Amino acid sequence: MKEFFLVFARDKKYLAEKMEELSNLRVPFLVICGERLNDPRVVYREAKGKYDAINFGAKLIPKDVNTVILNDVDTKIHNFRKSLQTFERERASLLFGKVMVKEGPQGLFYLFQDKLRRRFPIAGEGELLVIKRKVLERILPLEPCKGEDTLILFRVLEQKNKVIFCEDCYCETERTKTEKNEEIYKRKTVAGIYQALSYTDPSPTIRLFYILLPFLSPTLLVLGRKGYYWTRGILLGFLDYLRGDRSGTWETTYMR
Repeated sequence: MKEFFLVFARDKKYLAEKMEELSNLRVPFLVICGERLNDPRVVYREAKGKYDAINFGAKLIPKDVNTVILNDVDTKIHNFRKSLQTFERERASLLFGKVMVKEGPQGLFYLFQDKLRRRFPIAGEGELLVIKRKVLERILPLEPCKGEDTLILFRVLEQKNKVIFCEDCYCETERTKTEKNEEIYKRKTVAGIYQALSYTDPSPTIRLFYILLPFLSPTLLVLGRKGYYWTRGILLGFLDYLRGDRSGTWETTYMR
């Protein structure tokens, strides 16, 4: 198995740390960056959305690579080799790792979400995706979508390929620090998930889950302030989708 990293960066923030991390892992990589830098390992691409960066970067993968790792620049990877071992042992087509946040309301949300994802892959994680190159080529190009990680997941499931949620390998990153920012984050991601679902047909179970989600989300209110803002974010994201938001960048989400 020959692997290759595609790293996505809006600008040069975190870039030095990420390049040092991947160099220490001794893996080949290329950064698709929205800021011009004089480094052969960094390729400029105007920031149009991560879906566009993936479409663009996939054309630059060396011909002899058979396993592609999609990674965000603002992450620190733990136990990376375990993800490759699991990927190969399980003969998976796609593997996504766990996300770890040290502070903020997102940590509690992941506890609930990960319980579901151990049984049903209801959403992807773009921080670290391991995918077979031939599978990636079949599902590209991606449509404009704010939930490009979930779009990739749903496309792979639609083609009846095996998907693994690997908790042994995880990415440490930062998320929202306040409940109000968590609402904004949920609004963006939920709108992106419904976009992804509109382009694909992953499974009846997943589709039913998202049909019911707007009606089930008020049950989160029992969790207090966090639950209130999660509920608002979910419902506003769903409404954004219903109102026609099909953009691939978060900045164009309807904000009221």
